[in-house]
Amino acid sequence: MNHVDIVKRNKGKEFKASENISSLPAEILDAIEKSGFDLITISDFSGQISFVSDSVEKVLGYSKADLIGKSIFRYILQDDKRYIEQHFDHYSDTSQKFYIHIRHQMGKYIIFELNSTVIEWPEGHKQILTVAKDISDKKQAEEIFIRSEKMSIAGQLAAGIAHEIRNPLTSLRGFIQLLEAGMENKEAYYKIMMDEIEKINTITSELLFISKPMTDEKSEASVTEMVSDVITLLKTQANLYNINLLFNVEEEIVIYCDRSQLKQVFINLIKNAIEEMADGGDVITTIKKTEEYCIISIKDQGPGIPKHLIHKLKEPFFTTKKNGTGLGLMISNQIIENHHGFLQIESENDKGSTFSIHLPV
Repeated sequence: MNHVDIVKRNKGKEFKASENISSLPAEILDAIEKSGFDLITISDFSGQISFVSDSVEKVLGYSKADLIGKSIFRYILQDDKRYIEQHFDHYSDTSQKFYIHIRHQMGKYIIFELNSTVIEWPEGHKQILTVAKDISDKKQAEEIFIRSEKMSIAGQLAAGIAHEIRNPLTSLRGFIQLLEAGMENKEAYYKIMMDEIEKINTITSELLFISKPMTDEKSEASVTEMVSDVITLLKTQANLYNINLLFNVEEEIVIYCDRSQLKQVFINLIKNAIEEMADGGDVITTIKKTEEYCIISIKDQGPGIPKHLIHKLKEPFFTTKKNGTGLGLMISNQIIENHHGFLQIESENDKGSTFSIHLPV
């Protein structure tokens, strides 16, 4: 077995990563070297690689010699690098999870789930042990689930949206008939007609947005605008359930995100809230900012969720709804985690539930 021969100096004392690795039991060494498609690395806090498992050739196309002594940050997206530098805790003794894109030798980027742990060798030297799993197939499966869920939502909203579009169309038809009859003060009616056309355009645009494939393109986006667009789309369904969609914004917040993915999350959660409230009421969406996070809270006035079921809500195919797929919340949670955030669920019997999305600012 080839061991790492990178020699480091730490506090005037010679440190050999290879000697510490070779002292591990033979079965562990064999598992590391023959780790299938899990990529195992050991690096220092600057990212310089001192050990990489043989699986790197199968997974990324590089030889071990290509990577030893190089910085891992040369091979990952700059956005991922910045996030890791900001959020990796050098003093934690627990595993830390990250989702990053690593460049294959052929140039394409592959999505990996990283579990990184700070390890301390007997000499007192600290390094980072990382197990990276290629989750490209998992992401493809998620995209199929997401597309299925999006089309299901589009179908469910179709009846309400058709009704919502019919109203402005009726107004437009009436105004056109009046104009044909030679009515006066045409300018005032032109403005009303343009407003009605804009309403139709907004609703159809959002409906088309749902049916589009999920992207993976991040840019700066206004959280207020994204939530406002979703509320415009879901207002039609809310009206059918006699529900008011209320929206409170403490301050305008711009975050770096994938708009299409986060809109899917907002659609899933607000739609779930609407469907939980059989007797009508209010669904209140609030946006606020803390030092670290933008928090989007969606509060309903439904029956609430039993405490023993809350932890199961993020599992695939688990649902409390009669006709639910059990995929919407799982998809939403995965999208939030891919944005380095987390979903918090609070509920109280007969007082409703609050789903709070925490996204780094």
